[in-house]
Amino acid sequence: MGSRRGAVEGVAVSGSSPSREFWSTKRVLVTGATGMVGAWVTRWLVDAGAHAVAFVSDVDPQSELIRSGYIDRVAVMNGRLERYDDVERAINNQEVDSIIHLGAQPIVGAADRSPRHTFESNIQGTWNVLDAARVLDGLVQRVVVASSDKAYGTQAVLPYTEEMSMNGDHPYEVSKSCTDLIATTYARTYGLPVTIARCGNIYGGGDLNWNRIVPGTFRSIIRGEQPVLRSDGTFVRDYLHVDDIVNAYLLLGERSHEDQMRGEGFNFSDESPLTVMQIYRAICAAAGQADLQPRVLNQAAGEIKDQYLDSTKAHKILGWNASTSLTDGLLKSWKWYQELLGGE
Repeated sequence: MGSRRGAVEGVAVSGSSPSREFWSTKRVLVTGATGMVGAWVTRWLVDAGAHAVAFVSDVDPQSELIRSGYIDRVAVMNGRLERYDDVERAINNQEVDSIIHLGAQPIVGAADRSPRHTFESNIQGTWNVLDAARVLDGLVQRVVVASSDKAYGTQAVLPYTEEMSMNGDHPYEVSKSCTDLIATTYARTYGLPVTIARCGNIYGGGDLNWNRIVPGTFRSIIRGEQPVLRSDGTFVRDYLHVDDIVNAYLLLGERSHEDQMRGEGFNFSDESPLTVMQIYRAICAAAGQADLQPRVLNQAAGEIKDQYLDSTKAHKILGWNASTSLTDGLLKSWKWYQELLGGE
C-alpha cells in the first residue's frame, strides 16, 4: 500500500490548478451545492468570478455554503433531481453553459435501508441532468458527473483502473455503476460533452455525515466521547482532501468539451491507501489525542473490504496530482470542526 504519487514520468507532484480565467466567463450549475464538495466547488467558482447556480433541495444551516455566506452570492434554484422539469428549468432559466453534477444520496447505510430513494436520486437524477443537457445542447457545453470508486464494485485485482468494468452489487454501488454507464451512454450516443470523476473517501471541512470516520471522530473528541469505528479497523480506503477533488472536478470540466474527452472516466486518488485504523490514528493525532482508543463495533456489513484507485490517467492527461498531505488536510479539517462544534 505504498505511495505511487508522482510515478508518471515528467509529471510534477504539485499538479495543475484550474484556471480562474477560464471559469470567470462561465455560467455553472452545481447540483448538490450545499453538500461538502458542492459547497467548496461553488465557493471556488464565486471567487473566480463565475456565475454560479446552486441547485438545492434539502437545506442544512450547518452547510459550508450557508455558514460562509456564499449562498447569498449565487443564484439558487430550488428543486429535486428526481423531477426533470426542475432540472431543465434551472439550466434554461439561468442559461447554464457548464454543469458539475454532484447531487446524490451519498450514504451507503441509507442506500441499504432505502434503495428506492437512492436509485431515484442517483440514477434518475443523473439521467435527468444529462437529458436536460442534451435537449438544451445550444446552452450546455460541458458536464462533469461525480461517480465513485464504489462504481467498480468488487474486483479481483487492485488498484482500480479505468479499464475495469462497472461491477457494483449493493444499492449504493449499483447506483454509482449506473451513473457511470448512463453518462457514457449520453456521450457515445448523443455526443454529449460529459466526463466522469471517480474518487474514494473525500474528507475535509463541511462533511456533516457523522457516520463517516473523519467528522465522526472529530465530533467525538470535541464532545469528550469515545470515538466509534463501524468496521473492524482493517478495511482499506483512499482518503482525499476536498481541496484536491475540487481541483479535479474543475480541471476535468475545462477539458470536457474536447471530442476525445467525451465519455471518459478518471480516477482521482493520492495513491496512498490506508486502513481504517491508520486513518483513525492520524485523525486523533491531528486533534492532539494520539493515544485515544476507539470502540470497535465490527458492524460494517455489505461493504467492500478493500478499495483504492490508480490515478495514472489523471496525471498524464490532466496534469492532476493530490497536493494536500494527510497531515495538513486533517489539521485543516480539525480547525473547521472546532469552529463548528466548539460551542457544544
